[in-house]
Amino acid sequence: MRLVEQARSIFAELGYTIEGTGPEFRAERAWKVVHVNTVLEYEELPPSSSGQFHCFVAQPEDADDLEARLTSIDPAYEWAIIVVDGDEYQVERAPPGPRVSA
Repeated sequence: MRLVEQARSIFAELGYTIEGTGPEFRAERAWKVVHVNTVLEYEELPPSSSGQFHCFVAQPEDADDLEARLTSIDPAYEWAIIVVDGDEYQVERAPPGPRVSA
């Protein structure tokens, strides 16, 4: 299965409505819109003005380089990386949780 099809399947299973075609699409559930990018060969990362939440879906060999690149540019959006390996996937890096104060 192609990476983009796997990404769509993952978000559909999580209850998101998928909008758009191709390697970049929107996944929406309740109030949250996630801009999803499948990573095969990435040249440019989405600009900071392109939404609040981004999820990158990558193969295992691309995940470390992608995380290092995102960490170094520190975009203004929250981001996560889902690593897909065959039929399995795992969240490699998730956005930070809500801040709690006592």
